[in-house]
Amino acid sequence: MLRLAKPLLALGFALASFSSAAQTYPTRPISMIVPFAAGGTTDVLARIVAEAMGQQLGQNVIVENIGGAGGRTGTERVIRAAPDGYTILFGNMGPMAASKALFKDQRYDPRSDLAPIGLVSDVPMVIAASKKSGVTDLKTFVARMKEKGDAVTFGTAGYGATSDMAPNLLLHLTKLKATIVPYQGAGPAIRDLTGGFVDAVIDQTVTLLPLDQGGAVKALAVSGPKRIPQAPDLPTFAEAGLPEFSMTVWNAISAPKATPQPIVQKLVAALDASLSAPTVQKRFEDLAVPVPAPELRGPAVLQKLVATEVERWAAVFKNVDKP
Repeated sequence: MLRLAKPLLALGFALASFSSAAQTYPTRPISMIVPFAAGGTTDVLARIVAEAMGQQLGQNVIVENIGGAGGRTGTERVIRAAPDGYTILFGNMGPMAASKALFKDQRYDPRSDLAPIGLVSDVPMVIAASKKSGVTDLKTFVARMKEKGDAVTFGTAGYGATSDMAPNLLLHLTKLKATIVPYQGAGPAIRDLTGGFVDAVIDQTVTLLPLDQGGAVKALAVSGPKRIPQAPDLPTFAEAGLPEFSMTVWNAISAPKATPQPIVQKLVAALDASLSAPTVQKRFEDLAVPVPAPELRGPAVLQKLVATEVERWAAVFKNVDKP
């Protein structure tokens, strides 16, 4: 009995310390890792949510951009971080799900190596064509792919990015061919779209709708079940003749997998309150980003979504060469 006393006493102190830390959390600023460069859709949404969550938690939530490897570099940083609630991930369906099917050398499993906090948004995708292409509707663009195949080009933000996943999904569903051109980020890809160096880009509403409305590109269709209020004249993929294409980009928050449950629950509550705030909802609305309903925000929903998405993208990229 005496031999067990010291280890048990040490364990008791450790548990008490852990419980105390969870009760007082947070006592210092929180780092929110965005695994992409600044300026993209995920980064824009993260900064809105970080500000609101900081107000809820009583501490600053500081966005830190750690790009690279299709979002995996920043995601791995969070996975390796201390599970104390002071490093969290604001990622999307790329590194948080699809990358499991995309990369042979991935060192983590998003289904088991992250503690889900909640879904933040589910952003529609827009396919936009270069003005130099002369294409003004999706039907014409599809006809051009049928006629010219690999001569038609899609610009993307790089292998594994959602703007790379989208044309791969489109080609998988339609059995058509085109050339996918990866760039070092969405910015360069979109610059080449506006310059006419690539024929099309499929990216989120946040990046492409303002360019369409400003006349720099021609939006052809928007994903999702219905048209969006911010572009009422833009048809859905189904209305434009491609009902089989359905892809929205979800963004979500997770923490290192061993994060104590009381801390997880504080983050869940802060996120939920932030997404319910009228100011956040208005900023999301202005960006054509739907806010998920309260019943779709929690950890259990996100955990199930990640598992489903891993399987979905495994089918899409089954016959694609993987790096």
